[in-house]
Amino acid sequence: MKITDTQRQVSEAIAACQEKKAEEITILELEKGSGAFTDYFVVCSGTNPRQIQAIADEVELRLKRTGLYPAHIEGYRQAEWVLLDYVDFVVHVFAEKARRYYELERLWKSAKRLEPVDLKTPAKRAAKKRNTVAAPRRKRA
Repeated sequence: MKITDTQRQVSEAIAACQEKKAEEITILELEKGSGAFTDYFVVCSGTNPRQIQAIADEVELRLKRTGLYPAHIEGYRQAEWVLLDYVDFVVHVFAEKARRYYELERLWKSAKRLEPVDLKTPAKRAAKKRNTVAAPRRKRA
């Protein structure tokens, strides 16, 4: 599978969410014929307004370093649901209560769910697999 620029950018956004301890990170790949306005949703939760803002800040900072700026940001001040729109993908950072209320995963249930490893380059996936395989045990002399 060839990794696209968008997938690399989504992967960078996910890494930013993970660094700030976002909870329940979900990646949705939206179907082309579904009427979706973007290719991917990254959905995650924070436990309080400061953490939600910190997650959004880290996503924005990391992607700015790669030259990518959000087309639109909503909800930052209230920090119940921060939306960072990067056109090809949208990052949603929710408070737990708001996430349960809006249930984006249910609304977009036809979307394919991905794991962060699905967006890594094939070389990185192979390295990850190599690192998770237990080393063979050596016999004692």
